[in-house]
Amino acid sequence: MLLGTILLWALNLSVTKYILTHGFQPLSYATVRYGLAGLVFVAATLYLERTLRVARRDVPVLVLAAGLLFLNQLAFVFALDVTTASTIGLVLGAIPIFAGLLGLALGTERPTRRFWLSAAVSALGVGLVAAGSGGDLGRDLGGILLGLATAATWAAYSVTVAPLMRTYSPSRMSAVVLPVVWVGLLLVGLPQTADQEWSLGWEVWTLMAFATLGPLVVTNVLWFRSVHRIGANRATLAANLQPFVAAVLAVILLSESLTWLQVAGGVLIAVAILAVRGRPTSLQAA
Repeated sequence: MLLGTILLWALNLSVTKYILTHGFQPLSYATVRYGLAGLVFVAATLYLERTLRVARRDVPVLVLAAGLLFLNQLAFVFALDVTTASTIGLVLGAIPIFAGLLGLALGTERPTRRFWLSAAVSALGVGLVAAGSGGDLGRDLGGILLGLATAATWAAYSVTVAPLMRTYSPSRMSAVVLPVVWVGLLLVGLPQTADQEWSLGWEVWTLMAFATLGPLVVTNVLWFRSVHRIGANRATLAANLQPFVAAVLAVILLSESLTWLQVAGGVLIAVAILAVRGRPTSLQAA
């Protein structure tokens, strides 16, 4: 289940890049994808749990989570629109470092020398990815910055919803959060959606269905079941394979190229993640 999740997440980068280069505008893509995913989660949750109810005290946290996921999707689609899927795949390897920094800021993590060293190594890795991207530096640098924003907002979203996992199922939280995100994407993306050409061919629409049902819906079930089976620490450590797998798949499927500087940067990010996980720093049990 865990390896299936990693593969689907990694494939999502190449699939999204292909869709964006074959007719879909970024905001139109995000609007359609989240609209479909929201419908699936609402229907599934009502069928399985018979309710979408959440406690009033949890509403502000869910609204904050929806806002972070909204920003995450804006950064994600525009990052892939302006630079390669392999580059963004490597940059997303910095997500655990961002999660650690947020943990420090919220007081749930204890700063250690190893952590700060790992954060510095990870930052150096991101710099090498940027330096090795080639092409139009301004364009690629913008995509890399958007990739970092994607990593930071996903880490913030994960930290925000983690306490709610003790109360609600992943399906119910998604059924509440995703429709809110969709409304935001619909409003922001209305100009692009209104101008969108919808006759894009069966290939693009098939990949759209995959990008919705696979990386958004199926992984929601597989990821949390695998966490339940083997524990969050082991699952998260294994999930660090995703950036490397995503970069390799982008090279194979989209004929993208990786420079030795990008490879070196990806290695440094991976080393930093492994090093920071080498010693527990949490102030409280997971």
